[in-house]
Amino acid sequence: MGKKKPLVIVTRKLPDVVELRMCELFDTRLNVDDKPMSAAQLAEAMKTADVLVPTVTDRIDASLIAQAGENLKLIANFGNGVDNIDVEAALKRGITVTNTPGVLTEDTADMTMALILSVARRIVEGAQTVTTGNWAGWSPTWMLGARISGKRLGIVGMGRIGQALARRARAFGLSIHYHNRRRLSSAVEESLEATWWDSLDQMLARMDIVSVNCPHTPATYHLLSARRLKNLRKSAIIVNTARGEIIDENALTRMLEAGELAGAGLDVFEHEPAISPKLLKLAKAGKVTLLPHMSSATHEGRVDMGEKVIINVKTFMDGHKPPDRILPSML
Repeated sequence: MGKKKPLVIVTRKLPDVVELRMCELFDTRLNVDDKPMSAAQLAEAMKTADVLVPTVTDRIDASLIAQAGENLKLIANFGNGVDNIDVEAALKRGITVTNTPGVLTEDTADMTMALILSVARRIVEGAQTVTTGNWAGWSPTWMLGARISGKRLGIVGMGRIGQALARRARAFGLSIHYHNRRRLSSAVEESLEATWWDSLDQMLARMDIVSVNCPHTPATYHLLSARRLKNLRKSAIIVNTARGEIIDENALTRMLEAGELAGAGLDVFEHEPAISPKLLKLAKAGKVTLLPHMSSATHEGRVDMGEKVIINVKTFMDGHKPPDRILPSML
């Protein structure tokens, strides 16, 4: 008689090829309807599963973890971040947590560069003018944006995604600057032609474009606070493809309304999926570009994420350390 397969509960619909492989390897329960699970449904799943596969929209907090059954030994997050999971509470219960790092780097960097171009060159505003039938023809002074070549780009968080963005931005003629918890090696700095700023405040005050690419942790919550945002130039634009909580969204909105910033491109929001009506109004006025958390949304990226989850689950269930284990010290 073969070894019993672990019960793996998946909280959202994943790519078909990923679900098929999971069903082959494990006793898998899928979320065919793709409706987000309620806290009660998550608690019930955690009482019975050997492995839970949540996504970034599932809040696995300490109260849920306290209700977990004895069989739950692994939470294999389908996502690069783990800010949706109380990792410390999980480890205290003997539950290992993994994520899917690295596979979304290029896709997110692509979208970040696209947002920079979109805001600076008013691409969405121009497209809407055409599709609504309001274009009256070319004019030499109409729909003028800002050239990005020769401008300074300040990257907040110079990990994989920040470095991938830097490589793209250099090709567009941008000067690369960054603030990071740890300074990069001189070899990496030289290859990216990047300048490190120990002071985030000082960097922000001198940038034309700021991109947020750091993870959301307790230390980075409102890292770009109302006070720090005031350091930005009136002509600056800010782009965020990381997590909405890193920026004080209310303060950012007030500055955009007051004309204290040239524009913003946001793929993430502090209270998503809810979006501030004020931000929506600014978007209609062409002052911000808003996207529905889609910077990592490619077919290839989602399949790669699923493969990472499968490797983590299979490795763990075979009695080995999963390659993408997360510890509190890493956050």
